[in-house]
Amino acid sequence: MEYDNNNTGALFKADKKSERHPDYNGSCEINGMEMWMSAWIKTSNKGQKFMSFSFNPKEVQAAPKPVQSPNSGFDEEDDIPF
Repeated sequence: MEYDNNNTGALFKADKKSERHPDYNGSCEINGMEMWMSAWIKTSNKGQKFMSFSFNPKEVQAAPKPVQSPNSGFDEEDDIPF
């Protein structure tokens, strides 16, 4: 029988390199999408400890860079040719 990991995850104590880095990190699956998970231990204004979470998709697609042919005749320093 195959285990269903949907809507589950795990956090592990992180090796913090600065105060801005998360206290814990790990991964999870939310609605079938694999995500990176980060958590910070914070203190509320009333002194109560809590965890703040961040979720980011594991596969982030970068926007494609425009490709310019070297023979296009358009120099970036020129005015727009229209």
